[in-house]
Amino acid sequence: MELKELIGHLGEASVADVEVVFQDFLRGEARRVFLSVLAQEVELLCGPAYRPRSEAECRRAGSAKGFFYDGTLRKEITRPRIRRRQADGTEAEAALKAYEVGQQSGALQRMLIATLRAGVSSRDQGVLHENARGTSSSTVSRLWSRDSARAFEEFRERDIVRPDWLILMLDGIALGGDLVAIVALGICATGEKMLLDFELGASENQAVAESLLVRLIARGFTPATRRLFAVTDGSKALKNAIQKHFADVVIQRCLVHKERNLRGYLSRKHHGELAHLFKRLRQAQGAEAGEEALKAIKAFLATKNKQAQECLEEAGDELIALHRLGVPATLHTSLLSTNCIENPMRNTRAKTRRVTRWRGETTQPSRWLAYALLEAEKGFRRIRGHGDLKALREALDRRSTTQEAKTETVAGPITPEERVDGMNGKT
Repeated sequence: MELKELIGHLGEASVADVEVVFQDFLRGEARRVFLSVLAQEVELLCGPAYRPRSEAECRRAGSAKGFFYDGTLRKEITRPRIRRRQADGTEAEAALKAYEVGQQSGALQRMLIATLRAGVSSRDQGVLHENARGTSSSTVSRLWSRDSARAFEEFRERDIVRPDWLILMLDGIALGGDLVAIVALGICATGEKMLLDFELGASENQAVAESLLVRLIARGFTPATRRLFAVTDGSKALKNAIQKHFADVVIQRCLVHKERNLRGYLSRKHHGELAHLFKRLRQAQGAEAGEEALKAIKAFLATKNKQAQECLEEAGDELIALHRLGVPATLHTSLLSTNCIENPMRNTRAKTRRVTRWRGETTQPSRWLAYALLEAEKGFRRIRGHGDLKALREALDRRSTTQEAKTETVAGPITPEERVDGMNGKT
């Protein structure tokens, strides 16, 4: 269709048909331009049609059916063929560079991966892309396997060495069946968060958590202070693993999890008062105020439910570990709960909800999880109150009661070498 003819059609077409006419014109122009490029390459190699150059190494050899990709659309064409003279005097068919480039389906493959990430299943890709070749569910699955493998490699091999790590959080995510992943998140002195690594296992047990921590340490994760600050959801397995590999760690129990557990023991009419008392605990500034708020919760539960009281006492002073460090209450929003890691876990579940079968005997779970974690990390911001992390760093760098007692029995101060050994769980 010529340009004048197009303008005439546009003037005659209805509003609904204008887009169709114009798109047909663009597709036709793309085909015409591509065939023109092929023809020019043939003339460059063989000489003008019907007047071939005698010294040319190539000659025209008819035509054949072929195709090229216009963006994500595959279009059938009749392509020219040429033959090239070899050194021994024989001839062999030669490939046109323009045709080789036109056959690359990179744009289509990138679109397939993008739509898959956006939530379109591999079976629906053909419908979305007008049943173009290369959009079958098997083809899309192979593309995703390669793309997710790159994501897994990127996640596992990226540099996590920093001189200012202060905080570590571990959390488990159930993938399906008997497959669970424990994920580690680190927070540095500037308030930036990073998903460090993960380990797969049958459950959220200590052995899996220790394997994760061993690899983190091997990759260079080292606290910037004498003591690491860790926030856990109350899992004994995670707590024991952290304490084994980071001596004298300060563990803060998640108040959200504890309050939720206590509600299970209380009547609905007491939930409001419980929420009020936990709010007071979150807003308490310093060790003394934190202890008073915790005592108020204990006194409240003592008159309501024995099991609830025991549930609270089980956590002990870990509920006010942050208060005892004497840091500003502005850090309480981010560090009195595991929300910093719970939120990316929720986003990870949203990204992996289409997976109906987790194949633990392959790399499939690792590939999907690495992709989902990297996607969740794109929305990370610095934690609230990050400007006061300097106070936390100073508090963690002070000797704890345990370290002071050790110093009284061992001559001389703690050396830098002893500090590194202590962080790695050595004695």
